[in-house]
Amino acid sequence: MPLHKRKPFPLADPPNDLDPNELVYQVRFTKEIFRDYQEYLNRLNHYRQRLWTCKVTGKINLTYEEALVSEHNATERVQQFPSELVPRVLNMIQYSTLNLTDLINEIHTNLQKNLYEGIEIHAKKGESICACRIIEVMKDGEIAQCKVGWLDKLRQVTDMSVVSVEDLVRKKPPFSRSFLKAFIRESTCRISPWLVHEKLAKKHGISTDQLTGQNRVIDISRDSKKSGTKNKLNFQGNQNFRPHQKKRKTENGHESESQVEEPIIYPIDDLLVKPSADDPNYADRPSPYTDFHVPMDCVGDLLMVWNFFTSFGRLLHLWPFSLEDFENAITHKDSELMLILESHSAILKFLIRDGGDYFTAIQNKRQKLKVKLTNWANYLCHFLEMRNKPELSDHIPIIKRGHYGLLDIHVKLGILRELVAEALITSAIRDKLDDCIEQNKVLLARRREEIKTNKEQYLQKEGDDHTKEMNPERMLVNGKRNYVNSTIGSVPKYHNGDLKANGKVQSTYRKLIMENGKLPGRIEDKDDENQDKSINEQQREHLEREIEKLSIRTNCIGKDRSYNRYWFFRREGRLFVESLDSSKWGYYSTKEELDALIGSLNEKGVRERDLKRQLEKYYVKIRGS
Repeated sequence: MPLHKRKPFPLADPPNDLDPNELVYQVRFTKEIFRDYQEYLNRLNHYRQRLWTCKVTGKINLTYEEALVSEHNATERVQQFPSELVPRVLNMIQYSTLNLTDLINEIHTNLQKNLYEGIEIHAKKGESICACRIIEVMKDGEIAQCKVGWLDKLRQVTDMSVVSVEDLVRKKPPFSRSFLKAFIRESTCRISPWLVHEKLAKKHGISTDQLTGQNRVIDISRDSKKSGTKNKLNFQGNQNFRPHQKKRKTENGHESESQVEEPIIYPIDDLLVKPSADDPNYADRPSPYTDFHVPMDCVGDLLMVWNFFTSFGRLLHLWPFSLEDFENAITHKDSELMLILESHSAILKFLIRDGGDYFTAIQNKRQKLKVKLTNWANYLCHFLEMRNKPELSDHIPIIKRGHYGLLDIHVKLGILRELVAEALITSAIRDKLDDCIEQNKVLLARRREEIKTNKEQYLQKEGDDHTKEMNPERMLVNGKRNYVNSTIGSVPKYHNGDLKANGKVQSTYRKLIMENGKLPGRIEDKDDENQDKSINEQQREHLEREIEKLSIRTNCIGKDRSYNRYWFFRREGRLFVESLDSSKWGYYSTKEELDALIGSLNEKGVRERDLKRQLEKYYVKIRGS
């Protein structure tokens, strides 16, 4: 099933009480049935847009039908996966907390290192090297052998024989990374941690107990040969413990094996974290505010549209405005609010300047290409006619009569969402994004260079300080006399440039070094050092501000244990929280709330650890109320 916005897209239910002789409209590749022709066209146009993602390969910007074909081809390739290897690979996938790339690399390395039944490999056969498939891995004491089936050009087994492990030749990895990626996507229903489809897990005997499931592989590498051990068990995955066998002597002198639990290495997946006695006292997580003026299911669109206007305000020739003002304007019933007039006029003018589909539609209607605050509603109606979405175009008569303010909030934000979607594909926006990306690369390279330079200067300074500490008396002669005299109250004597101080001076001076960790410097040197630090700090802050200005795209700063997403917008002082299914929104606005939120995060979990670091980074930017 192709994905829409990274989520499965539900198909339309067939109409009730269908007459066998009734004429209906059916989508060819989904078999959906519609009575209404307009609904059929709307659904078909939706499927033809490049909004779909292949669930198996992860390819994006496909039409629905292209995504179906991609899934079908990928699934056929995945079905060629050797059945003997499926349980082993599924064991590596089950409950792993690695991201997709790291998981692919781990499985790829494991399959390349170890020998499994079903892997196709090459082996010496007489004087030549031929392709074969491992039928069975045999272990006889210290000698490891494999029973292999020799393959012909059609990859069919023609003969079998037993060969030594030393005679096996690996010319290439058993599977490509793209093949493993398709297999992982096809066989799992959830990520972080990865979860194998329940039916598939039962079929191959994969553990569905998240706390006790063990991912094991048999390592018959040459290391195990040398050590004389039998098939070695390597425990992998994201288990809370990794058992191993420990031998101990009993009272009668015999050895027995007992299972020992190794300590957990944090961080692990948040859902696997269990309370323990050494946990700190976590604060109670505060409940976010939900007093939005718009309906809860409109908050996401409200934030998206406002963020677009503020990010591309200069390009749209639009003055910035706060989220609070925008929310009040959307909910107001007045049709002549200046913010509504200017925002709609600005984006309509921008679409005309771009010369795209909207520009062509206006020309076909022989309209003047000049949008004003007094006629913007007519141009908005032309845009809605061009988009041809009934849920929006049905309200054109109301807009033409000048009653835009009376529209439902869902409709208002739906119109703005369509305008933003049209603007984002314009060449001007793309050029702006490309420029920002290039400038950002330059600034990031400059920041890396400054970090490298500062590190080198710090190491050099530490080396100089160490040299001074190794020869304090010589440094005292070279200009530290006044400072030491005023500190210690004893006058040292000099002879031929060397210090001949009494024992009191030397012992007291050594005490200063022990307490401070280094020699006390002159006041002038410290002032110069502080001034240099201040200048470097100002330069670093300026560089960070410039990088932040170029960050047009707003990303989620992190997730908590329950996968709730946290958003921070550069021009808005509140921290927004979005539920996993995007059905609920809330926000935090005070530093007290932020302190309580940070104090409630458990750093033993990977998500909450990363979220805590990001919240500490943005801490000073979240305003107090």
